Amino acid sequence: MDTPTPPMPAGSKRPAPPRGAVKPSRGPARGASTMGTIHRSLRADIVEMRRKPGEPIVEKHIAEAFGVSRTPVREALQRLADEGLIEIFPQVGTFVARIPVNALPEAIVIRTSLEGTAVRHAAQRATGSQVAGLRANLVLQQETVQDGDLDAFHEADERFHALIAEIAGYPRLWSMAQQVKVQVDRYRRLTLPEPGRLAHVLAEHAGIVDAIADADPALAADRMAVHLDGLLTSIPLAQGANPFFFTGS
Repeated sequence: MDTPTPPMPAGSKRPAPPRGAVKPSRGPARGASTMGTIHRSLRADIVEMRRKPGEPIVEKHIAEAFGVSRTPVREALQRLADEGLIEIFPQVGTFVARIPVNALPEAIVIRTSLEGTAVRHAAQRATGSQVAGLRANLVLQQETVQDGDLDAFHEADERFHALIAEIAGYPRLWSMAQQVKVQVDRYRRLTLPEPGRLAHVLAEHAGIVDAIADADPALAADRMAVHLDGLLTSIPLAQGANPFFFTGS
């Protein structure tokens, strides 16, 4: 059972969390939900590159930030280790795992296969209102590009691909893609600040929507494949610019 946080004296303030600690968005939950909250928060920080590869993760700081004992923190960290997102070295410390470059091509190929299937079905089934929903998402992406908001662009991008799977009638295709692309997402975040990258991605998305609107499954699948193949061709550039963030060759 988690150790309850002792009450603070009247009129006093809690100390600011240590540098590098996670700041929960809501008050700490308990039991399994506590572990899940910590896991989701750390996972998002790692995937979205707010915690960089090789960066230490201090169990004590996380426990203090969430106001819990170390037990749910350890459980969350073990889950992240099982996902390949952190590395735990007994008697040394816990660190954000580097991106395994050798695992990226296979993950991209799997994602391309899943999303190629989804976009084919979407092109066959999309209604006018569903195409309008995709175009509205493109407008949102454009606004994030204009604002230079990488986090918002990533969220809109994820929603774009989820919408395609939903229109296809097979939303689990996107769920399956998410399971295999976690390391790809980390690497992809490194490519977003590249000059012209966001505009290029947005143009590719627009081309995919046009193919869906034209009810052309083959063209939609071809454009999706070209779009995702860009992730493969950009690996050497991202690795060269950030060698410490990757492992393998």
